[in-house]
Amino acid sequence: MKVLGISGSPIENSNTDRAVKVALEATGLETEFVKLVDYTVAPCRACLGCVDTNRCVIEDDGILLAEKAKAADALIVGGFTPYSSLDARTKSFIERLYPLRHKHGFMAGKPGGAVITCAVPEGNEALPPAFDFGMNAIKFYMMEEGMEFVGAVKVMGNVPCIKCGFGDECQMTGVKMLYGPEATVASVGVNSFEDQPGTVESAALLGREIAARLKGKSLQA
Repeated sequence: MKVLGISGSPIENSNTDRAVKVALEATGLETEFVKLVDYTVAPCRACLGCVDTNRCVIEDDGILLAEKAKAADALIVGGFTPYSSLDARTKSFIERLYPLRHKHGFMAGKPGGAVITCAVPEGNEALPPAFDFGMNAIKFYMMEEGMEFVGAVKVMGNVPCIKCGFGDECQMTGVKMLYGPEATVASVGVNSFEDQPGTVESAALLGREIAARLKGKSLQA
């Protein structure tokens, strides 16, 4: 059995990457990790040219990645939430799995999960529920394809303003928007996946649960 892990984060060795890899390792199964920035994947054209062939008409890496997903026994999709929605690379990847649906439902019955990295702190009701928006984009894809959505991991990420060099003075800084008018780049700091013990364990638990579902069991039973 093989589990495919996807990361839509373009940042090298990102929080999203590392969380997906922890989940993959925890399965104890054969795995493959794919970083979408290394591939060219256009969004779906809604042309229905894939109905009879189960193959997209767009000749780019989306065809290869769809074949990887088709061959895998389970799928873990990791993305992040720019403008409080799922990032474009991850969304395009999901859209390009549409050809696998027609007549056969090649993804149906497979367990899957989501890893979402989000910079929006919990408890601020004035801000959009970015994590939920990102997670639901993946969850509802899996639901509509007849997959078994096992769960999601929330990773606290970083607003880009902490690295741009103007995070304390720019009138558009996300630091103060997310953390309050007195917040600074120094006071906010950098969120690292490994410094979030509960999140690390959640990622590992996701991997173990996916493995259990593949073996016809469930840790949640």
